[in-house]
Amino acid sequence: MSEALKDEADETVSLEKVEPPKKHKKKLVVIAAAALVVLAGGGGAAAWLMGGEGGHESAEASHEPAEAGAYVEVPPMTVNLRSGDGKPRFLKLRFILVAGNPENEEKVTEKLPLILDGFQPFLRELRPEDLAGSAAVFRLKEEMLSRAARVAGPGIVTDVLIQDLIQQ
Repeated sequence: MSEALKDEADETVSLEKVEPPKKHKKKLVVIAAAALVVLAGGGGAAAWLMGGEGGHESAEASHEPAEAGAYVEVPPMTVNLRSGDGKPRFLKLRFILVAGNPENEEKVTEKLPLILDGFQPFLRELRPEDLAGSAAVFRLKEEMLSRAARVAGPGIVTDVLIQDLIQQ
Protein backbone atom coordinates (compact mmCIF):
# COMPACT_ATOMS: atom_id res chain seq x y z
CA MET A 1 0.00 0.00 0.00
CA SER A 2 2.87 2.36 0.54
CA GLU A 3 3.69 2.05 -3.15
CA ALA A 4 0.14 3.11 -4.05
CA LEU A 5 0.48 6.19 -1.85
CA LYS A 6 3.78 7.04 -3.53
CA ASP A 7 2.17 6.74 -6.99
CA GLU A 8 -0.67 9.06 -5.92
CA ALA A 9 1.83 11.52 -4.46
CA ASP A 10 3.85 11.45 -7.69
CA GLU A 11 0.69 12.11 -9.72
CA THR A 12 -0.27 15.13 -7.63
CA VAL A 13 3.22 16.49 -7.93
CA SER A 14 3.18 15.98 -11.67
CA LEU A 15 -0.27 17.66 -11.96
CA GLU A 16 0.97 20.73 -10.11
CA LYS A 17 3.87 21.16 -12.54
CA VAL A 18 1.64 21.17 -15.65
CA GLU A 19 1.63 24.64 -17.30
CA PRO A 20 -1.37 26.10 -19.12
CA PRO A 21 -1.19 25.63 -22.88
CA LYS A 22 0.75 28.35 -24.73
CA LYS A 23 -2.01 28.58 -27.31
CA HIS A 24 -4.11 30.75 -24.95
CA LYS A 25 -1.19 33.11 -24.35
CA LYS A 26 -0.71 33.59 -28.08
CA LYS A 27 -4.41 34.35 -28.55
CA LEU A 28 -4.29 36.88 -25.72
CA VAL A 29 -1.22 38.60 -27.19
CA VAL A 30 -2.81 38.75 -30.66
CA ILE A 31 -6.07 40.17 -29.27
CA ALA A 32 -4.20 42.76 -27.19
CA ALA A 33 -2.10 43.81 -30.21
CA ALA A 34 -5.22 44.14 -32.38
CA ALA A 35 -6.94 46.23 -29.71
CA LEU A 36 -3.92 48.56 -29.50
CA VAL A 37 -3.88 48.99 -33.29
CA VAL A 38 -7.60 49.83 -33.32
CA LEU A 39 -7.24 52.31 -30.46
CA ALA A 40 -4.19 53.97 -32.02
CA GLY A 41 -5.93 54.23 -35.39
CA GLY A 42 -9.07 55.64 -33.81
CA GLY A 43 -7.08 58.18 -31.83
CA GLY A 44 -5.15 59.23 -34.92
CA ALA A 45 -8.32 59.57 -36.95
CA ALA A 46 -9.97 61.63 -34.22
CA ALA A 47 -6.95 63.94 -34.00
CA TRP A 48 -6.92 64.37 -37.78
CA LEU A 49 -10.66 65.10 -37.95
CA MET A 50 -10.48 67.59 -35.09
CA GLY A 51 -7.70 69.50 -36.85
CA GLY A 52 -4.68 68.32 -34.89
CA GLU A 53 -1.36 69.34 -36.45
CA GLY A 54 -2.79 69.55 -39.94
CA GLY A 55 -0.60 72.49 -40.86
CA HIS A 56 -3.53 74.33 -42.46
CA GLU A 57 -2.96 77.99 -41.80
CA SER A 58 -6.30 78.95 -43.30
CA ALA A 59 -8.11 76.50 -41.01
CA GLU A 60 -6.47 78.10 -37.99
CA ALA A 61 -7.35 81.57 -39.23
CA SER A 62 -11.02 80.67 -39.62
CA HIS A 63 -11.26 79.55 -36.00
CA GLU A 64 -9.90 82.80 -34.60
CA PRO A 65 -12.44 85.44 -33.61
CA ALA A 66 -12.97 87.95 -36.38
CA GLU A 67 -13.59 90.92 -34.05
CA ALA A 68 -10.44 92.87 -34.97
CA GLY A 69 -11.21 93.01 -38.69
CA ALA A 70 -13.69 94.82 -40.84
CA TYR A 71 -16.66 93.19 -42.54
CA VAL A 72 -17.23 93.57 -46.27
CA GLU A 73 -20.71 92.51 -47.30
CA VAL A 74 -20.89 90.87 -50.70
CA PRO A 75 -24.01 91.00 -52.90
CA PRO A 76 -25.82 87.65 -53.10
CA MET A 77 -24.52 85.29 -55.79
CA THR A 78 -26.63 82.81 -57.76
CA VAL A 79 -24.86 80.19 -59.86
CA ASN A 80 -25.84 77.08 -61.81
CA LEU A 81 -24.73 73.77 -60.33
CA ARG A 82 -23.57 70.78 -62.32
CA SER A 83 -26.15 68.04 -62.20
CA GLY A 84 -25.90 64.58 -63.67
CA ASP A 85 -29.62 64.19 -64.26
CA GLY A 86 -29.96 67.22 -66.57
CA LYS A 87 -32.32 69.09 -64.25
CA PRO A 88 -31.38 72.72 -63.66
CA ARG A 89 -29.97 73.24 -60.17
CA PHE A 90 -29.03 76.55 -58.60
CA LEU A 91 -27.05 77.74 -55.62
CA LYS A 92 -27.82 81.06 -53.97
CA LEU A 93 -25.04 82.21 -51.68
CA ARG A 94 -24.86 85.25 -49.44
CA PHE A 95 -21.65 85.82 -47.48
CA ILE A 96 -19.40 88.38 -45.84
CA LEU A 97 -15.64 88.69 -46.24
CA VAL A 98 -13.65 89.57 -43.12
CA ALA A 99 -10.69 91.87 -43.68
CA GLY A 100 -7.76 91.27 -41.31
CA ASN A 101 -7.48 94.93 -40.27
CA PRO A 102 -9.85 97.86 -40.67
CA GLU A 103 -7.24 99.37 -43.05
CA ASN A 104 -7.63 96.32 -45.32
CA GLU A 105 -11.36 96.91 -45.80
CA GLU A 106 -10.70 99.32 -48.68
CA LYS A 107 -8.33 96.82 -50.35
CA VAL A 108 -10.95 94.08 -50.14
CA THR A 109 -13.62 96.40 -51.54
CA GLU A 110 -11.34 97.37 -54.44
CA LYS A 111 -10.51 93.74 -55.23
CA LEU A 112 -14.10 92.49 -54.77
CA PRO A 113 -14.86 92.09 -58.51
CA LEU A 114 -11.70 90.01 -58.94
CA ILE A 115 -12.49 87.95 -55.84
CA LEU A 116 -16.01 87.22 -57.11
CA ASP A 117 -14.60 86.34 -60.52
CA GLY A 118 -12.34 83.80 -58.78
CA PHE A 119 -15.32 82.28 -56.98
CA GLN A 120 -17.44 81.79 -60.15
CA PRO A 121 -15.58 78.84 -61.76
CA PHE A 122 -15.31 77.03 -58.43
CA LEU A 123 -18.99 77.49 -57.55
CA ARG A 124 -20.17 76.50 -61.04
CA GLU A 125 -18.25 73.21 -60.84
CA LEU A 126 -19.99 72.17 -57.63
CA ARG A 127 -22.52 69.36 -57.76
CA PRO A 128 -25.51 69.05 -55.42
CA GLU A 129 -23.74 66.10 -53.73
CA ASP A 130 -20.80 68.39 -52.88
CA LEU A 131 -23.10 70.52 -50.74
CA ALA A 132 -24.53 67.63 -48.72
CA GLY A 133 -23.51 67.08 -45.12
CA SER A 134 -22.19 69.22 -42.33
CA ALA A 135 -18.61 69.30 -43.60
CA ALA A 136 -19.69 70.77 -46.94
CA VAL A 137 -20.03 74.31 -45.58
CA PHE A 138 -16.60 74.09 -43.96
CA ARG A 139 -14.99 72.90 -47.23
CA LEU A 140 -16.82 75.64 -49.15
CA LYS A 141 -15.59 78.33 -46.74
CA GLU A 142 -12.00 77.05 -46.88
CA GLU A 143 -11.95 77.02 -50.68
CA MET A 144 -13.48 80.49 -50.88
CA LEU A 145 -10.98 81.82 -48.33
CA SER A 146 -8.10 80.32 -50.27
CA ARG A 147 -9.27 81.90 -53.53
CA ALA A 148 -9.86 85.30 -51.89
CA ALA A 149 -6.38 85.23 -50.35
CA ARG A 150 -4.85 84.47 -53.77
CA VAL A 151 -6.53 87.52 -55.30
CA ALA A 152 -6.31 90.02 -52.42
CA GLY A 153 -2.99 88.89 -50.97
CA PRO A 154 -2.03 86.95 -47.86
CA GLY A 155 -3.55 88.19 -44.60
CA ILE A 156 -5.93 90.65 -46.29
CA VAL A 157 -9.02 88.39 -46.13
CA THR A 158 -9.02 86.34 -42.92
CA ASP A 159 -12.43 84.66 -43.01
CA VAL A 160 -15.56 84.03 -45.04
CA LEU A 161 -18.82 84.17 -43.12
CA ILE A 162 -21.63 82.38 -44.93
CA GLN A 163 -24.99 83.99 -44.25
CA ASP A 164 -27.27 82.01 -46.60
CA LEU A 165 -26.64 78.87 -48.59
CA ILE A 166 -29.72 77.87 -50.57
CA GLN A 167 -29.75 75.04 -53.09
CA GLN A 168 -32.65 74.67 -55.51
